[in-house]
Amino acid sequence: MVSLQHQQMDIINQPISLVGPTPADLQSTLQLEKLLRDAGQYESSNELAAREDVVRELQGVLDRWVKRLTAQRGYPDGMVDQATALLLPFGSYRLGVHGRGSDIDALVVGPSYMDRDHDFFDVLGGVLAETEAVTELQPVPRAYVPVIKMKFRGVPVDLLYASVCLPVVPKDLDLRDRSVLCGMDLATVRSLNGVRVADEIMRLVPDTGAFRTTLRCVKHWAKARGVYSNVMGFVGGVGWAILVARVCQLYPNAAPSMLLPRFFKIFSQWKWPNPVLLGGIEHDDDGQLALRLPVWDPRRNPRDRTHLMPVITPAYPCMNSCYNVSHATLRIITEQLEIGRVISQEIAESGGARGWEALFQPFHFFKAYKSYLQVDVKVAGGEADLREWKGWVESRLRQLVIRVEMATAGMLLCHPNPQAYAAKPNDRDRHCTATFFVGLSKQQQKQTQVQFDLRATTDEFKQEVYMYEFWRPGMELEVKHARRKDLPSYVMDHILLPAAGQLKRKRTQDDPSPSSSSASGHSESSSCSRDVKRAAAADRTGASPESKRQSCPASILPSASGQGDV
Repeated sequence: MVSLQHQQMDIINQPISLVGPTPADLQSTLQLEKLLRDAGQYESSNELAAREDVVRELQGVLDRWVKRLTAQRGYPDGMVDQATALLLPFGSYRLGVHGRGSDIDALVVGPSYMDRDHDFFDVLGGVLAETEAVTELQPVPRAYVPVIKMKFRGVPVDLLYASVCLPVVPKDLDLRDRSVLCGMDLATVRSLNGVRVADEIMRLVPDTGAFRTTLRCVKHWAKARGVYSNVMGFVGGVGWAILVARVCQLYPNAAPSMLLPRFFKIFSQWKWPNPVLLGGIEHDDDGQLALRLPVWDPRRNPRDRTHLMPVITPAYPCMNSCYNVSHATLRIITEQLEIGRVISQEIAESGGARGWEALFQPFHFFKAYKSYLQVDVKVAGGEADLREWKGWVESRLRQLVIRVEMATAGMLLCHPNPQAYAAKPNDRDRHCTATFFVGLSKQQQKQTQVQFDLRATTDEFKQEVYMYEFWRPGMELEVKHARRKDLPSYVMDHILLPAAGQLKRKRTQDDPSPSSSSASGHSESSSCSRDVKRAAAADRTGASPESKRQSCPASILPSASGQGDV
């Protein structure tokens, strides 16, 4: 009898079309690949060799660490000689879609007698701190997935740890076998599943070459449009990989130039919260080893019913890779996907007459809104303290967005910017500062003159942030209202001024006022747009999409003490 899981997989994996590429499709794919190379989405041979050297050197550090601890604990010499830890890259590196400047996500698999808290974070962390090649070391032991962040010879590396129930870790350890998860806590399972999920994705896609090229395109697009960040409530690398893999399953013979328009068409019209699955969801009652690990299933788990954008990982225990998505970020993701659909469809229908560059045009966040919440992250210490404090605030920022929209009954809409902007300390202020921004706009159907007092809301958010377990004096947080014209100079310098030449060229057609090119007040947010097709039409005419949108009122927050504080 065919198992329920196999029946589910047979239904899920039924393709929509088996049509292959035409010569024109193949030529269009070559154009896409050239665009990706010009944009730095591929590494040079030298960069790839340097990355491989980093992995090799790190493996040597890990081997010495394991052998030393094994000897210190009195194990026999033969066991010391065999002692090793596996270093298994995952994420974009394992999927084969890493580009210039990409970090290395890697899992360290150690033997049963070495734990995460002491041996990994304390002992290995100390070894890495004394390693000359390591800079910007930042252990994060209490994260959802505990991690050691660092740079190794200038390459960003995130190290995770998993201890398996074996005295010696074999070099050919099969991570696909469910039994490898025996005795693990959830944090370890999540760490190990980074590798397991990547391998399962590659196993389930029909054409790895087409998948990789299409995923490179989608990641490049998502970063340009500001919707690539799991921690901020958008979609992260694993989520985008699963979405692309699903389209590849539906069109197994299609070339990337065919898959890309279909990707935007499918997911701009997807009826969330219907889940995206690459295969059947495994449970403990499927006749396999019962580990009693929580599996995503809204029929059994009430909490899973609250997820807005379920994109489910294909390896047991299946989890929602987009559990951080909120109503605000889902609204932004959906709008950007619709804009991508319109543009990519036109490119595909033009037969190559219009280049793919139009799809990857960046979203101009600071031209999209008149009003912002400015979140200043400050430390009295150095850059290491700032990285730690900023990382914590960033992980909580999505809660500020949720709180604001709830406090205003959805009348005030938020658009968080995933990028942080750094200010160098000056003689008057020795603090190191990094700033996040949240764009603010009123819902289009409720364009009233009502103002919102968010001081209580932001105070609650700050109190939550200050509950940080490792908070120290000198770690500060400020949240205030800022108008576009009052943005900090370091934002203006890095964001607005480089585009001044382009704005000047467009001023006569977009804004006849010489003094308002950077403060036109036209919004690219969903709340202030008319119709997404008109935004794409603006792209087609060569004018900036933002300049074709309905303006949003700037006076939506009261100022406190005349300083614009919320």
